[in-house]
Amino acid sequence: MNAWRDQLLECLGAMGMREVRRLRGETGRAIFHAREEESFRALFPVVRPRPPEARETEVPEMGDLRWTQELLQATWVMAATGQPPSRGEYRVGRSGGGFDLMRFVFEVDEGWRPPREVAEAGIDLSLDLNRRGDGSGLRISLPFYGGGMSFGSVSLQTMLARAVAARELNTFTCTGEGGYPDELIPYADHVITQVATGLFGVREETIQRARFVEFKYAQGAKPGLGGHLLGGKVTDVVASMRESVPWVSLYSPFPFHSVYSVEDHKKHVDWIRTVNPRAAVSVKVSTPTDVDMVAIGSFYAGAHVIHIDGSYGGTGAAPDIAKKNIAMPIEYA
Repeated sequence: MNAWRDQLLECLGAMGMREVRRLRGETGRAIFHAREEESFRALFPVVRPRPPEARETEVPEMGDLRWTQELLQATWVMAATGQPPSRGEYRVGRSGGGFDLMRFVFEVDEGWRPPREVAEAGIDLSLDLNRRGDGSGLRISLPFYGGGMSFGSVSLQTMLARAVAARELNTFTCTGEGGYPDELIPYADHVITQVATGLFGVREETIQRARFVEFKYAQGAKPGLGGHLLGGKVTDVVASMRESVPWVSLYSPFPFHSVYSVEDHKKHVDWIRTVNPRAAVSVKVSTPTDVDMVAIGSFYAGAHVIHIDGSYGGTGAAPDIAKKNIAMPIEYA
């Protein structure tokens, strides 16, 4: 019973109840206590996946068991038309939220050439992140940017390395919810500053220097859970940045208690645009089955980018249960 009591305390802490003190070993939100590990292992045996080579040879046609032919074709249709496929093919496959086994095919038309014969300079991978036409347009040279990793969960050196890479690749990297260290200012045009439920390190000057501001309403690695930074990671510098007490675990609540409707959401977006009119506003959500309605609500609230966060994520500082495989993969949402 003590184990379950501790889990309840951890859930209360994750919900933002700050009076909850040191938890059981500070392993954080995990139900796999040592005394129960044996029984859980019997219920949930470890199944090792087969190597990619075995999977690829099983399905010789386009795609594999993770990215099936139907899923690839459905993605193709959505990219070409902007509409979901009629038969729901985008809900099939076992991709698990990863793209590591995805195969690429190209539409054949007149004058088509194999990819190996196309000069690299003739391929444009750039992506417009804002198409509202309101003056805060963003264009990145590659169709990806770095996700949020907060100061404290990762070191300053890691954040700087990511910022340097983002500048070289003409894309972005995100600060996460731990604040915006001054050392990142030289790379400000390539840094996304995040506003999360804990509001750690959020100040007007950090919003004003950002071209790209992200609201984190939910994280795909742990939907329904707020942030949790273990006390051992809260050094004096981290505590100063987050305006907290050193060596004490930090929790951020799951929801923004100021947002319960699209109208409240619009006030959030208007707040950022008032502080920094040139900033593009991104909304990070996890993958519910009605994510299309969430996207529509964010669009009408004035957001520029809808960041749909799939099942992977979480830094090495995250508790085991809050690292991955909780939310649905993006293509299933």
